[in-house]
Amino acid sequence: MHPSSVVVGWKNILAGVETSPGLSPGCYIQGEGEVHIGDYTQIAPNVGIISANHVLGDSRQHERDVVRIGEYCWLGMGAIILPGVMLGDHTIVGAGAVVTKSFPDGYCVIAGNPASKLKDLDQTACVKHRSPHEYHGYIPRADFEVFRKKFLNV
Repeated sequence: MHPSSVVVGWKNILAGVETSPGLSPGCYIQGEGEVHIGDYTQIAPNVGIISANHVLGDSRQHERDVVRIGEYCWLGMGAIILPGVMLGDHTIVGAGAVVTKSFPDGYCVIAGNPASKLKDLDQTACVKHRSPHEYHGYIPRADFEVFRKKFLNV
């Protein structure tokens, strides 16, 4: 974790292989609900991923939801992913985007506030590489399921 990043509710956050939410500076990853981040997803500085929001009539309460981000996604600097959003594999989120709705089919570039699709990606050009040494943070993939069952809620 970068010292300027904050991760809340880490037991509800599932980060895939070579995915490090909070490694870049200024990130805020909130796991009040659930957050699932797929393998090989890149998270730039100052990204916010939020899985719960205040109840409108009572800010002491939270409405929890699930955020799902697919494999091989790229969240640009300052992007914000809001509760209930699902991004399919190979979704590129432009810098500063506020993602309020889902793009479950993936293979696209989205940007803006609120985020909208700018272009589709050629699926045949999208590489699904694999590292010869796969880790979830510092835990080898082969050992991760035991860790997950013992320490995580997701």
